Amino acid sequence: MTRTVHVIGGGLAGSEAAWQLASAGIPVVLHEMRPARPTAAHQTGGLAELVCSNSLRSDDADYNAVGLLHEEMRRTGSLILAMADAHKVPAGGALAVDRDGFSAAVQAALDGHPLVTIHREEIAGLPPAEWGSAIIATGPLTSPAMAEGLRAVTGEASLAFFDAIAPIVTRESIDFSKAWFQSRYDKGTGSDYINCPLSRDQYYAFVDALIAGDKVEFRDWEKNTPYFDGCLPIEVMAERGRDTLAYGPMKPVGLTPPTGPKPFAVVQLRQDNALGTLYNLVGFQTKLRHGEQVRVFRSIPGLESAEFARLGGLHRNTFVNGPRVLDGSLRLKADPRLRLAGQITGCEGYVESAAIGLLAGRFAAAEQYGRAMPPPPQLTALGALLAHVTGGGNAETYQPMNINFGLFPPPPERDENGRRVKGRDRKKLYSIRAREAFAPWLELVEGGPWPE
Repeated sequence: MTRTVHVIGGGLAGSEAAWQLASAGIPVVLHEMRPARPTAAHQTGGLAELVCSNSLRSDDADYNAVGLLHEEMRRTGSLILAMADAHKVPAGGALAVDRDGFSAAVQAALDGHPLVTIHREEIAGLPPAEWGSAIIATGPLTSPAMAEGLRAVTGEASLAFFDAIAPIVTRESIDFSKAWFQSRYDKGTGSDYINCPLSRDQYYAFVDALIAGDKVEFRDWEKNTPYFDGCLPIEVMAERGRDTLAYGPMKPVGLTPPTGPKPFAVVQLRQDNALGTLYNLVGFQTKLRHGEQVRVFRSIPGLESAEFARLGGLHRNTFVNGPRVLDGSLRLKADPRLRLAGQITGCEGYVESAAIGLLAGRFAAAEQYGRAMPPPPQLTALGALLAHVTGGGNAETYQPMNINFGLFPPPPERDENGRRVKGRDRKKLYSIRAREAFAPWLELVEGGPWPE
């Protein structure tokens, strides 16, 4: 006999976990505190709201680890990937979505499932014992009461860093006498991004303005909180060296303006909604004060009259030391009735959060049927990510991690002819091995713990 499983948190991880449980025939109660209790970063009460970029990053399953993760999640029945595919917007080789349509579709799917009940309420502290099995997917903005509950049961102080959010501008306010449409190296449709060119003098003036700009001050208890390197505020990158941005998010390679000289640096903007009326500044997460953002970003050629639909900001992210406190099926070692999912485990990124939610849901469903689902092989993207948050990461220096081929066991350095495999060929080898390992695992779990 199966029991209802409670899922706390209606972000990407919690929504995916609830869907996987319900799809396996397990009743689910999904608890989401928004909109009754808002967060510092969310703007709506919708499930699976995307608070930062609208991109789920590369969709290249042959040469990119996150694209491979997309493929594996699609094959495993991911709600998040299905809704992303249904609400995608042009983004070159990336999978980007209309954030409002995407969130509404995820919520509609869960609202419409007969085995899912959604409660709009905050769960203060850990789930009560009488609930039995529960999944905590409270995300990077876990409430203080829940964070304190986790600290109490694990004996492990949660770590924290800041995620910075990029601003969004309206397309109609961009000056196309200076900006132009083009994807880097003409990927995708070849014109999926808006590009704003900067000369050498304009670039260095912009960098100086970033560094000198008035920034949000940290509170005393926040001052020693490290950033996650994959989401650094642009002014923090600029402070690391005046040429850092020109070799990072503002690199001009693969782009050629229709008129005028080749730019020294380029600011790219990516479509943010299905209508194509909003564009976000790629890589421009920031902790500049709002007035400074308007002043500094309007110094970019083409954005002199930019209208900002949303200005950037930052929020605190809390996560546990997964390798110390989680077992191989995402259960808390100190309280195995509780599983963690999403960014609270120390994975980083939308896709990774949903992937860990997918696995938590499937592990919990198998458990309800009295079965132990085998974890995906570490040669796969799902398996590599799971291994990182449950033991593969170094507990002494544990930090959030995006999926990358560095989490996979390395392939042979030479092929059958003794030739060294490197570059793109080596990346392709990771993907080939992953597919070979993924197929039998999926066949096993699809035919294993679920009812006929």
